[in-house]
Amino acid sequence: MTIYQRIKELARLKGVSIRELEKQLGFSNGAINKWDVKAPSDKLEKVANYFNVSTDYLLGRDASPSKGKDKGANVVDLKNDDVILTYEGKPIPPEDLKLIQRLMNSTRNDL
Repeated sequence: MTIYQRIKELARLKGVSIRELEKQLGFSNGAINKWDVKAPSDKLEKVANYFNVSTDYLLGRDASPSKGKDKGANVVDLKNDDVILTYEGKPIPPEDLKLIQRLMNSTRNDL
C-alpha cells in the first residue's frame, strides 16, 4: 500500500476528502495525490498528527496506525491512584479493585 493509499483510507474512515484534508493542512491542491513512495517529511508529519497515527504507518514501516507512544493508550496501571477505573460507566469500588489486583497477581494454582 502506498503512502497515498494509506492517507486515502484514513481520510475515508474519518469522513473527509483528500481535497478537504489538503485545505485543512494548508497544502496545495493535488499535493497528497503525488505521494506514492515519497513525501516531504514536514507535510507527512502534519498528516500523521491530523489522523493521530505514526509517520512509520504512513510510510508502510509499521502495520499498526497507532503512534508508538499511544500504543498503550488503553492500558491503565491499577496502582495509579489518579485513575478512576470504570465498568459499564460506573466506577469500580476500591474493594473490587483489590480483588482484581489479587486475581491478577495470583496464578491458577492459587485460585
